[in-house]
Order: sequence, then structure tokens, then C-alpha cells
Amino acid sequence: MESVLNFPERLAEFAALSLANLPWFLLGLASGWFLFRLLSAFLPVKPRRGWRIGLAFLLTIVSGQIIWLGDTNLLFTLLAFVPLLMLASRGNRVGRLAVTVIFFCLIMPISAVLDTYYAPAMAHFGLDNVFYITDKFIRPGVWGLLYLGTRKHLPEKPPQLSPRFWRLVLLLAAMPFSSLLAVVLLPILQLDYIYEDFIFHGLIMNLGVAVLPFVFLTSLALLYAIRVLEEHERLEEADKLASLRESYYQGLRREERQVRTLRHDLRNHLTALRGLVELGEDERALQYIDQLADSSALRGGKRLCENDAANAVLSAKAEAMGRTGLTADFAVSLPKALPLAEVDLCALLGNAADNAMEAAERAEDKTVLLRCRAEKGLFMLRVENAYAGELAPDLATTKEDKSSHGFGLAGMREIAERLGGSLEARAGGGRFQLIVCLPLPL
Repeated sequence: MESVLNFPERLAEFAALSLANLPWFLLGLASGWFLFRLLSAFLPVKPRRGWRIGLAFLLTIVSGQIIWLGDTNLLFTLLAFVPLLMLASRGNRVGRLAVTVIFFCLIMPISAVLDTYYAPAMAHFGLDNVFYITDKFIRPGVWGLLYLGTRKHLPEKPPQLSPRFWRLVLLLAAMPFSSLLAVVLLPILQLDYIYEDFIFHGLIMNLGVAVLPFVFLTSLALLYAIRVLEEHERLEEADKLASLRESYYQGLRREERQVRTLRHDLRNHLTALRGLVELGEDERALQYIDQLADSSALRGGKRLCENDAANAVLSAKAEAMGRTGLTADFAVSLPKALPLAEVDLCALLGNAADNAMEAAERAEDKTVLLRCRAEKGLFMLRVENAYAGELAPDLATTKEDKSSHGFGLAGMREIAERLGGSLEARAGGGRFQLIVCLPLPL
């Protein structure tokens, strides 16, 4: 009965305590929000609101975590941080892991410096309360300044690097990550007397002063490196596309010159044919007609669709197939303006054609069938070809110069998933079929 009578008083105490802690809770949320804005610029977070809210709360908790040299909290935080960020994001797995590791190395040194150096210094002067208050402001202040200072330079959407570049970034991220683990976790081995052995304690503290800023600054440098690599790849793809377009337009000009030459010589050709017919040389006349019909000027270049980028890529691929004895059975219906990045469009068409061509060269059926169209808000691509022997698990190219050829199914699947579409591959009975379906913004 007494506990029932005291319930309103306890509720009032809880409400007063919650109200008193509200400013600190809001400051913690500010840290999480600033970190989320930074993280989402590099990590493709799943679009559902629940994932984004959950990730912001996770970053709030992690940024306020107590970390000091010789503390196992770092390990427990790592075991929660990496799986949750991987679950909340999408895209290339190696890229997501690389960004996750970089941000872990970005957040943890700040907490370690505050808890290992700032807190004991304030306690030494009897300013524990001052530390408690200022610590709540320093953490969101650091992330707020970092976000506001880099906001104009952050990518508009998460960078999409090739798998080889993501592997390079992950390899480089291992350096600050291993340094952070070493400086924080290795003292655990000497935890029983770390604070009794002043020499060892001083060594660890001096090591932390050198390593923790290095980890933080290296993580920032890696984020900048991701931007640079993305720009490098974008320029590289643009250069390849420009080369394809130049080749395509040079071919059109060459055919135009051939047509003009043929038109100029047409009277002479007709005179020669008339002479052969009058002499009764019907066989020679037919051979002469066949030679004219086989002229590239009469065959002309086939414009596959209205889209210049698709034309440039597929014309080059059709020409390459013709040189190797393959038949390019292409039917493409794409508008001149397509709400799809030219780099992604050319990567899908070019690599699908490359992989089909490489497989068909070794098969009896030398035909590569490609159907592509955009209608009713969908981009659809279907490529079908015969193959002989066993296919590579990821359909990667078997040619020595892999940088100049198809990057296999994995790269195309990454593009499809990033754009919210699907990619389906079927193989059986000596036939392979690739189907890509992407939603197009209206």
C-alpha cells in the first residue's frame, strides 16, 4: 500500500531526472546526427527510414562511448559497430567494409583522447564536474565542426569505386585500424601493473599521444582519397566514352566519304556494266554487280538507336564481333535523352557485349543476340549467346589484360543493385542469358 502511495513521488523524481538529463541527451543526439551526415555521404545507407534512425542512434551511442588505453570497450564497440553498419548499408561489400573501418578509426581516437588524457588531467586539479560538462560539449563540437567544415566538399551521393579500388582503400585502412587496436588493446596484457609500473605507463601514454592523432588524420586522408579515386575513375570512363564516340563518328565520316566517291563514280560503273551486257558478258556483269553490292559504302553504318552513347558502344562492339567472325544480332530502342548516367549505361552494354563475345568465340553458334529498350519507366537489357566448356563463377574475363575487358557479372550486378534494379543470369544447355531491368526516374 505504501509503495502505491509513493508511486506519484517516484514518477515525479524520474520525470525531474529525465528533464535534467535532457540537454545532455540532445547533445549526444547532435553528435550522432553530425556523424550520420558525414557517414551517409560515403556509405550508401538503405532507404528505409528505420535504418537511418537506427544508424543515427548507433552513432550517438558509439560517439559517447568511454574508451581509454587498456580498455576492452573498444573491442566490444567494434563487434557491434561493423555488423550493424554492414546491415544498414547496401552496395559493394568490400567498399562498405572499407568505409565502416575508416569511420571506426575516425570516431574512436576522439573518445580515447578525451577519456585517457583530458579526464585524468581535469581530475588531477579536482575539476571532475567541469570535465563532465565540457566533455558533453566537446564531442558534438568536434563532429559539428568537421561536418560544417567539409559540407561543401562532401560527395552528393556515396562514391562508387571499382572493386580493385575498394580493395586498395580497405588495404590502406588496415594501417590506422591496426594502429588503433594496438595502442588501445595491447596494454591489456599488462593491465595488472600498468599503473604501478610508471615507466611502462609513461611509454603507453606517450605512444597514445603519437598514435591516436595519426589514426584520426589518416582516416580523414582516406576519405579524401576515396573522393580522388572516384574522380579519377569518372575521368577515365569519360575518356573511354569519348574515344568510343570519336571512333564512331570517324566511322560515319569515312562511310560518308565512300558514298560521295561511289556517287561520283556511278556513271563510270554504269558505263562499264552496259559495255559488259552489250558484249554478252553476263557472268562478268553479275560479278561486277556483286562487287558493288559488297561495297561498305552501300552497306553503310547502321544506327542502332537515337542514344549517341549506346550507339558508340554497340557500334564498336558490332564491328569487333564482325572482325572475329561473330554475328551481332542487335535490336536497340533507346531515346536520345535517357535518365541514366552514360558511364553506367556504357558499362552495362559494353561489358555485357564483351562477355558474350568472349564466350561465343569458343562456341559453335557464333551469334550474339542483344535486345535493349527503354519504355514505361523501365530500362531492359537482354543478352543471349552460346558457350562451350565451363563458365567462370563470376563470368570474369579470361583475357590477360583484364583492365581493358569485361569485369564480369559482379560489376554489372553492383550497378543494377545501386540503381535499384535487378540482374538475372541463366546458364544451361550451352546457352547463356543475361537480363537486366532498371527503374528509370520519370
